[in-house]
Parts: sequence; C-alpha cells; structure tokens
Amino acid sequence: MNWDDLRFVLAVADAGSLAGAARATEVTLSTALRRLDALEAGLGTRLFERRRGGYLPTDAGELLLREARAMAPRVDELERQLQGRDLRMKGVVRFTTAFATVSYLLAQALADFARAQPRIAVEVHESSTLVDLSQRGADVALRFARQAPEHWVGRQLGTVQYAVYARRGAGGLPQGRLALPALAQMPGWIEFGLAGSENRCSRWLQRHVPPDHVRMRVEAFGSMVALLRTGCGIGLLPSYVAVAEPDLVAVSDPVMELASPAWILTHPDLRRTARIQAFMRAVGDAVALRIRQAAEEERLAA
Repeated sequence: MNWDDLRFVLAVADAGSLAGAARATEVTLSTALRRLDALEAGLGTRLFERRRGGYLPTDAGELLLREARAMAPRVDELERQLQGRDLRMKGVVRFTTAFATVSYLLAQALADFARAQPRIAVEVHESSTLVDLSQRGADVALRFARQAPEHWVGRQLGTVQYAVYARRGAGGLPQGRLALPALAQMPGWIEFGLAGSENRCSRWLQRHVPPDHVRMRVEAFGSMVALLRTGCGIGLLPSYVAVAEPDLVAVSDPVMELASPAWILTHPDLRRTARIQAFMRAVGDAVALRIRQAAEEERLAA
C-alpha cells in the first residue's frame, strides 16, 4: 500500500459512496471501482460493504481508516514542509476565494499572472466556505473578514465597502443617496441569501429591513446583480462590483458595519515556495489597487 491508497480509502469513507469518492479524487467512476477492487484483492480482504444506501466500512476497513486518519495530519504536514522548500517557478497554485470575486475583482489579475508566469498553473476554487489551508484544501486564499485566522500568514489588501444600489434612471427607485433608515422602510429589496443564510449582507438586511419589504431572495451572487440591473428593486453590493456596473447607482453612503478587510493568505509552511510568493505578490498587489480604485470612484461619485 501507499499513501495514495489510504487517501482513496478515506475518500470512499468520507463520501459514503464510490461516486462521491470518484468526484473527490477527480477520477471516473469506473477507475474508482477498479482501484477499490484491486486494493481489496491485494490486501485479501473486503474494506467496504456495498449496500443500497452507500459504502459502509467492514471491520478491516474500520481498522485501516483509523490508522489512516491518525497518519493524515503528519503526512499533510510533511508534504507542506517539502513543498515549502520548492524554489522553482513552475507547478500548480491552488487558489480559493469567495463567489463572484473572479468576475469582478480577480479576472485581470489572474490573466496578467498567467501571461507573466506561463509555467505556473492556477486552479481557482470559488466557495462561500472558508477552506482550511492546513488540510491542503488550497495553497492560497483570498478572504474578506475582520481578522485573518492567526495560524495563516499573508497581508491585508484594503477594506471593501458596501452600499445600497439601484438601477440608474429606474422609475420608482431612489436615484440619490438617502439615509439607511429611510431606505430600510422602502419596499422592493433584493436579498442575496435564502432563508437561514449566514452571509454578512443577508444578516444586515434581516436586522434592518422588515421582511415584507423584501421582494426577492436569490442564492447566486450573479443573479443578485442581474436583478438589480433590471430595475426591479434595490440591494447591497460591494463597491468593487458596483464600479464595474455602469447601469447601477449608489443610493446610500457606505454601510460602515459591513466594511470588510480583504486578505491574501497562505499556510506558514508554504510562504517560502517561489510560485506561492510570486502569486501572492502579483495578485495581491492587483487586488489592493482595484480596491483602492473602487473606493476612490465611489468617493468621487458621492
């Protein structure tokens, strides 16, 4: 057995199915089936019971999983330390960020980096959840939070401001800046987030806007922007999105309680890796500049 075999067994157990393990390990279902069959044949024992409800570990599988889970943190740490000594300007950078940031904040920075460093491949993962860099979920993260996790290293790129926006020239919608209490009493709000959503804009709206004033709730950020463009309501956006949407106009001053620092971060063991350093420097500088430009454009428009 090798560590890749153990990773695969962990993937099957965590997913509870062979299809889930295939997705997690980025192989086809048939490849995953052949791999599990070969592994069990080589060990001379069944590791999982195939049931209609999923794959359940046998006693032998439980033993293997227990040992694999105990080994995983040490193997991950060793891999990070070895990668941290990689001084070559080639390889892969796995980058995680929040939804919609590629479209509105990162696209040009990523394109410029790809042209400048053709031997470095970048894998971009957009997610609403905070990926754990210590578990090798990603190499670099761009996150918006009051404070960065203390066990990660990097730098703050600036502070993203949020405001309320409406379609420019839309009848029945405000066109100039109004006080937030007055806006909160207006009907026709669009909320980014369904019931129980934990994103910062949704929490603010639930605290300040009466529920019967919310006209629509959407799960995808792109849908939020598209609806605001139609002029069917008002909603919260970060300034870096709004300045890329000329059909939208700010109808409030920045909402100070939503202001959010932007951070570019990596794991301490990776900070000396040449390709990680190059990526964080280039993309971080570009994002910092874009945030400053968005703040200045909003200030001049006020």
